[in-house]
Amino acid sequence: MKTFFASLLGTLAAILLITFGGGLVLFFFILGAAALNEPESASVPSGSYLVFDLRANITDAPAQFDDSALSAALGGFESPAQLQHRLVTRALHEVAHDDRIKGVVIKGSFTPGSYGTSYASLAEIRRALLVVKDAGKPIHAYLEYPDLRDYYIASVADDIALDPNGGLLMPGLASQPMFYAGLFEKYGIGVQTARVGKFKSAIEPYTRGDLSPENREQLQQILDDLWFNMRDTVARARDIEPEDLQSLLDSGEGYLADDVLAEGLVDRLVYLDEFLEDIKKATGRGGSSEAFKQVGLDQYIRQISQVSPGAEAEPATDGSENGRVAVVYAEGAIVNGEGQFSDVGGARFGRAIRKLRQDPDIKAIVLRVNSPGGSAVASDQILRELSLAAEQMPVVVSMGGYAASGGYWISAKGARIFAESTTITGSIGVYGMLINVEELANDFGLTFDTVKTGTFADSISIARPKTAAEMALIQKSVSAIYDDFIELVSTGRDIEEDRVREIAEGRVWSGTSALDLGLVDEIGGLSNAIAYAAEAAGLERDFRLTEFPRKRDFAEVLSEALNRFQVKVRGDGIAAQIEIRLETAQTELEAFNDPRGIYARMPLELVIP
Repeated sequence: MKTFFASLLGTLAAILLITFGGGLVLFFFILGAAALNEPESASVPSGSYLVFDLRANITDAPAQFDDSALSAALGGFESPAQLQHRLVTRALHEVAHDDRIKGVVIKGSFTPGSYGTSYASLAEIRRALLVVKDAGKPIHAYLEYPDLRDYYIASVADDIALDPNGGLLMPGLASQPMFYAGLFEKYGIGVQTARVGKFKSAIEPYTRGDLSPENREQLQQILDDLWFNMRDTVARARDIEPEDLQSLLDSGEGYLADDVLAEGLVDRLVYLDEFLEDIKKATGRGGSSEAFKQVGLDQYIRQISQVSPGAEAEPATDGSENGRVAVVYAEGAIVNGEGQFSDVGGARFGRAIRKLRQDPDIKAIVLRVNSPGGSAVASDQILRELSLAAEQMPVVVSMGGYAASGGYWISAKGARIFAESTTITGSIGVYGMLINVEELANDFGLTFDTVKTGTFADSISIARPKTAAEMALIQKSVSAIYDDFIELVSTGRDIEEDRVREIAEGRVWSGTSALDLGLVDEIGGLSNAIAYAAEAAGLERDFRLTEFPRKRDFAEVLSEALNRFQVKVRGDGIAAQIEIRLETAQTELEAFNDPRGIYARMPLELVIP
């Protein structure tokens, strides 16, 4: 395969050298280096340890393009890996029964990005690690400065080692939304809103300078639910009372290495070379210059994906199987139209679901939702196709980190809804937001004039504020869509409408609270949802999966790169953090593309470190 890529890229380079010059050739050589440097599946020596390097972003959907090798080719450094949640959990379940694997080594710290590495995703991964532990295989962890995500996973280990100069960064959870109302006012950008639901706070960053009392209340509740769930889990794993752990962290005594050891949060303080020597001894290589017997998680995933049932993501070719379960990953903001690969485009996803329900090999659909919502029109497009599919096959929902507002809209009619305790869901509410730039334009000497054929012909224009009559019409639309939202939740969840209205109001809930309220059916992960869907469809254990969106092959990446190529290597300092927040704000604004300006979306900046 590497020879093929080398030949292909050499030919492309020669052609492009003649046609476009050396700059573009360099571009292809860089992409070629990335392709050639991509790690392959490795053999697994008997008695090996699986190395789970946490320096990764774990996403629900398959990575559209893993740019880690490309960044390495450009910058000469190792970049964080991109791993798929389903394959990580499946690999760990395989490890539990793989006689070649003696145990697991956990190291590093997570590098979350976008909607990846959510607490909900980590909950299922942690359960998979417990399966390995229950199979009698030791788990060793080496940490330096673990945060909550790192320690939550590492707490399953039989032996937790900490760098003597390290510490624990786990003070709790906090959310710090950014507010733009002052900026908009300073530059003459007007914002008018309509909403239903007193907790529907996604518009607050554009209309306020701080949290409303209702928003503060719901954020405090959701953070408490998430924190207490994870705090209690790690405390029990270390045989510590949760309240004692809370007191320790609040006192400021549970952060330095010596204190962490004294309180039993880790088992020993050792340097990395000492830790590695212990693992080498465990694999029969003590005192040797060789590394301990090992296989990386990413390499192991590649190996089992080649041989194990349920691994393929492409349609069957032999027609010999009983049927397939399709997993649709709705990960990202729900937007109107096609959307980018990081979005849930209503048209694109609707078309994909339609194709799946018309495929005779597809016997069930699992909708994996990791979305804060977005366009009301796009959400309903997706729900329509899912409802039609449900007339022919089981449609089961698995909620990841987020399944809120529009994310809940597309989930509400699932035959069974699985969520993690730390899933953020609900936010059953609707709002309209309309921006005008009249004052900003006037400040620069720009003016607008209008010719129209009807009273409301220019009502969506950004050139001027909306009239009272126009805002009344928008509010009417928002209220009508909210009523539709309430009705579909009532019908889909078999809850009286009056009760739905009580728990709606745009309020977000944790998975635990959602279970108590009847908004979800069961606490569980994606693997539980897939198993349930397969059983409901009457499939045998050897069924295979079809995934959408699928990972693109190299040729597709090259084709897209011809139109748009940008590689950005970013640090992790203060400047980079500011840049990330500003880019996030820009991305959120770009997602506001509903044709009516009406959205079912949770608070935009529920940023939980």
